[in-house]
Amino acid sequence: MKTSLQLKMGQSLTMTPQLQQAIRLLQLSTLDLQQEIQQALESNPMLEMEEELNSEAAPSIEDKMAEKPQDDPILQNDQQSDFSEGSGSTDSQAESSSEDPFNNDQATDSQWDNDIPEDLSIDTNWDDIYQHAPTSSAAPVDDDDFDFESRNTVTETLQDHLNWQLNLTPMTDRDLIIAQNIIDGIDPMGYLQGSVEDICESANQELGLTEENTSEEERVEVDEVEAVLRLIQRFDPIGSGARSLQECLQVQLNQMPADTPYLSEAKIVVLRYLELLGNKDFTSIMRKARLKEDVLKEVIALIQTLHPRPGEQIDQQAPDYIVPDVVVQKVNGRWRVELNPEVTPKIRINPSYASLIRRADNSADNTFLKDHMQEAKWFLKSLQSRNETLLKVATKIMEHQKGFLDYGDEAMKPLVLHDIAEAVEMHESTISRVTTQKYLHTPRGIFELKYFFSSHVSTSSGGECSSTAIRAIIKKLVAAENPKKPLSDNKIATLLGDQGIKVARRTIAKYREAMNIPPSNERKRLV
Repeated sequence: MKTSLQLKMGQSLTMTPQLQQAIRLLQLSTLDLQQEIQQALESNPMLEMEEELNSEAAPSIEDKMAEKPQDDPILQNDQQSDFSEGSGSTDSQAESSSEDPFNNDQATDSQWDNDIPEDLSIDTNWDDIYQHAPTSSAAPVDDDDFDFESRNTVTETLQDHLNWQLNLTPMTDRDLIIAQNIIDGIDPMGYLQGSVEDICESANQELGLTEENTSEEERVEVDEVEAVLRLIQRFDPIGSGARSLQECLQVQLNQMPADTPYLSEAKIVVLRYLELLGNKDFTSIMRKARLKEDVLKEVIALIQTLHPRPGEQIDQQAPDYIVPDVVVQKVNGRWRVELNPEVTPKIRINPSYASLIRRADNSADNTFLKDHMQEAKWFLKSLQSRNETLLKVATKIMEHQKGFLDYGDEAMKPLVLHDIAEAVEMHESTISRVTTQKYLHTPRGIFELKYFFSSHVSTSSGGECSSTAIRAIIKKLVAAENPKKPLSDNKIATLLGDQGIKVARRTIAKYREAMNIPPSNERKRLV
């Protein structure tokens, strides 16, 4: 086969490394962004955080290159925008000094190089070339507000809690080993997994009591395990180690004082009619247990004070806190959208190190400084573009959903990514990146930006209604229903139809299940 050379012409789209970095920063969550900034600070000696500006003497370049910053980034930004009723534009206080790279998916290097000189003049300070936003000192931490317990408490598991009580309980070594095997078999909900026979076998192996070297009387028997299990079930939380819901509730009822009102009736209902109670078949319970309605009501109220999953009282996971990226608040009658100063990064280039760069110097040290200077400039520009894009998108979303801010979920309007993309003149993929894992703090709570996007259904007047608003109406109707005669999905669809909202019964069922609202037969209860 003969080899040959051929010349072909074609077009291809190539994303520059700078654009790739900007897109990657845009889709990062707040926590991931802080980690990215910390890595940039550790790898690039040209970057510094605001705290470093207050130092009396800047460290040498060798020290800067050898040491890693120890402080976490403090996030500060003064960007904000206002909008009010009837306003179709935003008043941003921070103007971009260059074209936003997210406005066009085919951005080129020329779009980034508008305001960045190829080289710095000799002994030129960075402040003379790049005008950065004014910085402000971080607010000091008040020692009285420091929550030491929440920051340093180690989460205790249910096993830890039970073993702690076991160590305070006097018992023989034999019973101690049995108890330890029982506790090891309790799941986070508080229920014993595995059979008593399995615990017997495990305890015998641990004690070295095999069939070959011991008699049957010397080995651990089921009765011994049952006795120790009853002891552990009285540990806090009461009912831990139960093998079924019925046993769990019975243990808790047995620990109540004998003079507790309706205690005997509650024990009968739990022992004999728990399945009917779960199905809310109150008529059958009253007939079979020979209880009047007012008595059954009190019995159910007593049973509801019990804990069907006792382990949840102890084995709680550490709470996950969400720090919002954007804050919306009403100031002087106008809704203001601004970046959260607690999470918005504020970094800059160290002017002392920038002044060391020489234009005509091609030494290894000078090349090292120029390379890191260029990386630092791109990183700062990417952060600035990320903040401006996030603020712009959040402001447009809130302009569209102003009714939500004033009246709640029922006033939510239909909104899709395409609507915001057209408003801010960006691609839908960019809007998707901006609204993923970005959170907005409003007077009505903290919501992910994606929460404000929803499909729509038609109304009888020819308009549209947001699916989020329909969910809110369904939730309101269920909350106000008669507990004795809860609303069926058909009835809810009829009530929505009376309001001009055409929704099928299966759609109501889908929305109801998405909100974890049980069907009407499970919502029925005694008044």
